[in-house]
Amino acid sequence: MAFDLPTQVLDALAQIDGPILTAEIFPSESFTTVKSALDRLNSREMVLYKTIERDEAILTEEAQGIVEHGSHEAKVFEAVRSAIEGLKVSDLPGIVGKESAKVGQGKALAGKWIKLDREKNILKANVDSIVDTTREQLQTIERTKTYLDIKVISDLKKRKLLKIQKAITFEVSKGPKYAREFVKEETDLTAEMLASGAWKTVKLKPYNFKSKGALTPSGALHPLNKVRHEFRQIFFEMGFEEMPTNRFVETGFWNFDALFVPQQHPARDLQDTFYISDPLRADKPGPDPTAGKGDSKLDYEQYWNDIQKVHENGKFGSIGYRYPWKEDEALRLVLRTHTTSTSTYMLHKLAANPRPARYFSVDRVFRNETVDATHLAEFHQVEGVIADFGLTLGGLIGFMEVFFGKMGIHRLRFKPAYNPYTEPSMEIFGFHEGLNKWVEIGNSGMFRPEMLESMGLSKEMRVYGWGLSLERPTMIKYGVNNIRELLGHKVDLNFVESNAAVRLEKD
Repeated sequence: MAFDLPTQVLDALAQIDGPILTAEIFPSESFTTVKSALDRLNSREMVLYKTIERDEAILTEEAQGIVEHGSHEAKVFEAVRSAIEGLKVSDLPGIVGKESAKVGQGKALAGKWIKLDREKNILKANVDSIVDTTREQLQTIERTKTYLDIKVISDLKKRKLLKIQKAITFEVSKGPKYAREFVKEETDLTAEMLASGAWKTVKLKPYNFKSKGALTPSGALHPLNKVRHEFRQIFFEMGFEEMPTNRFVETGFWNFDALFVPQQHPARDLQDTFYISDPLRADKPGPDPTAGKGDSKLDYEQYWNDIQKVHENGKFGSIGYRYPWKEDEALRLVLRTHTTSTSTYMLHKLAANPRPARYFSVDRVFRNETVDATHLAEFHQVEGVIADFGLTLGGLIGFMEVFFGKMGIHRLRFKPAYNPYTEPSMEIFGFHEGLNKWVEIGNSGMFRPEMLESMGLSKEMRVYGWGLSLERPTMIKYGVNNIRELLGHKVDLNFVESNAAVRLEKD
């Protein structure tokens, strides 16, 4: 039937004066088949059509049973009317069924079709005959897919007798080149046509240069990866080297202690950090066997001892935190809470050959956060560090203006802040044109001497450090309000596939 459908459409238009609805004329044909036939005719200007989208009421299985056998309340009425002396309430389920008794008794009583003798607990008929309104309504809906009274639709939906679904039909009318006969057009000029001369009389299908090609299934980059790529390009433009960030599990030493974070700091509580249960602890820091000869120049034992001293009693001009530093706490394994642990590791390696350096990383970190619209237990951190001699706070502010300017953020403010491992420290605020207000976009500072000199770096060496999340700029650029729609199991694949590439320097 699908092959002859264009001809049948033309025949239907010839028999009816005016437009036709495909849902009424061809109810059994699929949407794709009907549209394909209409497109063939429309391309030849034989028909014109427009798409009509509407809500259709579809009967549930229970409703179809009512159409065939009557409503629950009608069944209850017939059972009660048949019992001349009345019907005990307890006997009703055995006659009409539990479901019909449960639903139908109340409906029949409400409609005053039956009455209840409360003393004898007996049901009696209150009228001689009834009109099964529910059944008639459902029969009309089964035939027309709708009902004029919206309240009826609403009541039947509440009774779970209906479900509403979207339906698409086409209104078709005659086109300027309408004809009763559909002439098949050839799509290819063949060797046989040329040899036989048939090409002179055959009707060839014209090219439709406005038609859209079929979508080709392909992979798509996640919006986070698109924004991550932009960040990486900015860092590379500015002469940075990417740090290896493949260690999601770190020791408390690299994640906290080496950053001059005291062991009593709230960030190290179970409420904020994920600790590994097996194994509980790691070995002391030592040379990396894959790092080459440069790593062997570093004295890890001295580094360990200096970190202990700078925490307990102070060193390098610091008075420390003055508490008993515990080795077991430093060796506990954690899911890293920031990529600054990697920055620390790289700066310690820099002590083997002190020189100006620029490092960056963009990778995942983990926090024991309550998940909501703006927080996840895992997210991505963008981090950069610059090591050089003679760096100043003014230089850090100037660099931040250049760095964020490459992202299209030109209005910045800086607010004094506190970080255990940077002094001075600054929160960075940018003016958001869309929200018309200042929003926090990052954190920054200059690493403390307690951290740098423990590594073996020179007193004259200064290090800038700053970081921000990858998710916040991505949410702003793509208009996402709930972070769970960006990362995690609730991500819509259509959202991933349909979003364009991002350019941070453009709105």
